[in-house]
Amino acid sequence: MNRLALLAVGVAGLTVLATGPATATPAAAPVGAATGRTTPTTVTTCGNSGLQAGLLTRLCAEVTGDTVQFYGVVSLAGPPSPGSPAPATKELSTTMSAEFVGSGAPPLTQDKPALFTSTTLEVRGPVSTAPCGTTVRGAFGVASYPWAPRPVAHEVTLTC
Repeated sequence: MNRLALLAVGVAGLTVLATGPATATPAAAPVGAATGRTTPTTVTTCGNSGLQAGLLTRLCAEVTGDTVQFYGVVSLAGPPSPGSPAPATKELSTTMSAEFVGSGAPPLTQDKPALFTSTTLEVRGPVSTAPCGTTVRGAFGVASYPWAPRPVAHEVTLTC
């Protein structure tokens, strides 16, 4: 199978995956032995994936009580062709932002350079705290010359 056909099959498969629902994975909440209180559960959800700088990107959020941390995931958009050399390392410029919907406050923004090899890369954003019931919207952009970012977004509500 030539590279163009393989890329087309990979993009078609990713399009099908990208239209699926967001995933949630709750962590275990053990009971404290001495206090009898439970540890807050961390719930991880991810938004739809998108292609940026020739790579597959996705924005996820970890919510624990009244705190949220967004993190971006960058990976290859498809498998390399058999017999082809390993993909070259890419210098990426990543931008992560988080805003409290309806608060009027400016978004928290983080710019961070990253080096991408052929393994999945995770870019963590700052931890934010907000009152229960607040909706937090995050965006994750990846740029690499000559490609401009096309940010992916994800929104979570702190249900405490």
